[in-house]
Amino acid sequence: MATMNVSLPDSLKHFVQERANSSDYSNPSDYIRALIRADKQRAAEEKLEAALLEGLSSGPSVSIDNTFWERLNQRASGSA
Repeated sequence: MATMNVSLPDSLKHFVQERANSSDYSNPSDYIRALIRADKQRAAEEKLEAALLEGLSSGPSVSIDNTFWERLNQRASGSA
């Protein structure tokens, strides 16, 4: 595991230590890692939401039926 040093003002350092002590975290590093994982998850959800909104605003929907899949397979195999 890599190490990263982060400078915090005393007020934030105390807050992190208190949160780690009053929660299920074994130390402040566990608390910070949990915050980073939550932020990473939030960023992934925002990216997914943006992609879904882009899809919704991309134009009229296309019916997905056997003909659609056949054409897609043909395009993928280079037949079309």
